[in-house]
Amino acid sequence: MNTTDAVLFETIDGVTTITLNRPERKNAIDTAMWSTLSEILQEIRNDSSTRVVVLQGAGNAFCAGADVAKSKHQEHPIPRLRRIGDVALALFELPVPVIAKVDGVAAGAGANLALACDLVVASSRARFNQIFVKRGLSIDFGGSWLLPRIVGLQQAKRLALLAETIDVDEAYRLGLVTWIRQPEDLEGFVAELAGRLASLPPIALAQTKSLLNEGVGIDMPAAIRNEAAAQAVNFATEDAPAAFKAFLDRSDPPIYTGRWSVR
Repeated sequence: MNTTDAVLFETIDGVTTITLNRPERKNAIDTAMWSTLSEILQEIRNDSSTRVVVLQGAGNAFCAGADVAKSKHQEHPIPRLRRIGDVALALFELPVPVIAKVDGVAAGAGANLALACDLVVASSRARFNQIFVKRGLSIDFGGSWLLPRIVGLQQAKRLALLAETIDVDEAYRLGLVTWIRQPEDLEGFVAELAGRLASLPPIALAQTKSLLNEGVGIDMPAAIRNEAAAQAVNFATEDAPAAFKAFLDRSDPPIYTGRWSVR
């Protein structure tokens, strides 16, 4: 993999942590970082040892968005924007839970980077901004799809059209943030949350995430069909029978493997 010091990642006990590591630029993402993120997400998708992903920024910021200071390119913008869009889609579709750990600013593509995650844990000093129009741009990184589904159309228009900075309390009220913690408690809370998720059945988690993501765009009959198909897959793993047995025996939860076990 073509990793760089600007994007770090490591896997410990099933938890893969991705760190945007340009604190001097508030972790703004340049062209090389987009490519590295794409490669990392592809590797995670193909790595069964990863059970949970934590996405964070180094220093006192989550991500200030795309690095517009380094935006002069010879290349046509369409392929560049396609690569950025591919990262958004790859993150959203990862078959494992993804936690955004947001401390400090999350702006533009950085804000939508957090929204493409499944859960957002923010510090009390976090702030969010759909900065695009103030840069002469329209919303991207999946924000036009994510934002109205999370906060509703009217609030999405307010945030995107006015490019207002909102604090973490308002972000929580709007549903952009799942939990708020003090900065000194952020690391421990996210580690505990990631550990809880990593201990759960991976196939059931992956399918639950997929069902919820797809469910917002389909009718209920289609959702019911998707649920039935997903349960058939769960019944063919070692995890569902082990969970049922532990429940009936009133024993501790088993160690879930996600292994296929057709009977």
